[in-house]
Amino acid sequence: MRIIVKSLLLWLAVVSFIFAEGEVSAQQSDTQSSNPSASAPQPSPTPTGQDPPAESPKTLEDTIDASEDDEPPSRKLIRWNEYQSPNFTLQFGAGILYDYGAFAQDQDSKRQIAMYPGHKVRDFRLLFRGKLFPRIKRSITWSAGVMYDAPNSAWRMRQTGIMIATPELWGSVFVGRSKEGFSLNKIMVGYDGLTMERSTLNDATIPILADGIKWLGYIPKRKILWNLGYYNDVLSKGQSFSTYSSQVSGRFVVLPILSEKENKVLHLGVMVRVGKPLDNKIRFRSRPESNVAPYFIDTGTFESDSTRMAGFEAYYRGKRWFFGNEYWWVFVSSNTKSNPTFHGGDVIMSYLFNDATRPYNTAGGYFRAVDPKRSVFEGGPGAWELVLRYTRSDFNDKTVQGGTFGRFTSQVNWYLSQNLRLEFNYGYGRLNRFDLKGNTQFLQSRFQFYF
Repeated sequence: MRIIVKSLLLWLAVVSFIFAEGEVSAQQSDTQSSNPSASAPQPSPTPTGQDPPAESPKTLEDTIDASEDDEPPSRKLIRWNEYQSPNFTLQFGAGILYDYGAFAQDQDSKRQIAMYPGHKVRDFRLLFRGKLFPRIKRSITWSAGVMYDAPNSAWRMRQTGIMIATPELWGSVFVGRSKEGFSLNKIMVGYDGLTMERSTLNDATIPILADGIKWLGYIPKRKILWNLGYYNDVLSKGQSFSTYSSQVSGRFVVLPILSEKENKVLHLGVMVRVGKPLDNKIRFRSRPESNVAPYFIDTGTFESDSTRMAGFEAYYRGKRWFFGNEYWWVFVSSNTKSNPTFHGGDVIMSYLFNDATRPYNTAGGYFRAVDPKRSVFEGGPGAWELVLRYTRSDFNDKTVQGGTFGRFTSQVNWYLSQNLRLEFNYGYGRLNRFDLKGNTQFLQSRFQFYF
């Protein structure tokens, strides 16, 4: 209940902020309308012998391919990784995340869970993507990915499949392995996320991947988009992410504010999901937003014939400010555990200190990584970002006592370029479990490289 109140207060402040900016923008628009020459950008002379100023990156993307949010950054770092032929194209990419984490626990926290500092590879992946029959009018794209899942010490297939453009259905159809589409934060690949890890609720309740078919639609005139999918475990059974035998998920989003010129996006969405747990058994567990930490939330395995999830998401991106909020409920059908309900979410804000942008993809309904206007390799500062986030998850209900966990996180991101990023993070969390309330301080850092 407290996080819902906090969410409402945050969004009241955001709405006030948006309307305040809107009034200023409206005044500027009126001025430009009365003076046509003011609305057209005037070219400035470039001194002889100097390069022209760098072009500002686009703030909105309106296309999507089979790699979805796993696609490499738009600015090419290298060109040897591309191949083209009359029948198909190929682009190769790779990425690595390397984490360090240390902890300070009070006595109750030490009694709950033993924690030790450590460092490890969080993620290493190889990505392949391209087009099939590029000469035909209809866009058919493909992707294939292989990732080393460090927490589980295993290699597994990532985003792999074919996406077919279907303008007759206002969008595209994807067939293969991908993310379901429930939760914008889940859809965003970890390399693009504002913080190092998603919330405990997110990781505990939504599988990272699923095999199936989904329809992504977008109507620009109406400024609405959607994502509907059906998935099953025919090919993925036995893999760590395959905790459901089948599931259906959907998300519907409206974009009341969407402006390339003003660099503004207001994203409001609702999401639903129905799933049948594998072998009629379910378990929810998650680390405390630190890859090198042990599991904090853990319900243990119990019988369940279905789960239903419903929630909302709201995001606003201005030129430098970013605000976000997600919250959802998990209704578990379990006769042995009296049908428990779990819930949680997060609120987040960030501020960019340099000329940079976080692009928004209208075809998929998600944000991409920050794109600095001038990287450090071009003689610029890159981009610095301050992020503040609060998350809370409640897995205590009826006879299930999986724990409640809340965490405040402050993080600094330095985007040296669109491909290279350093992250520094301090967090303070409280776990209520085993009849104890333990407090833990988190100190984390991450190196990431992606092309």
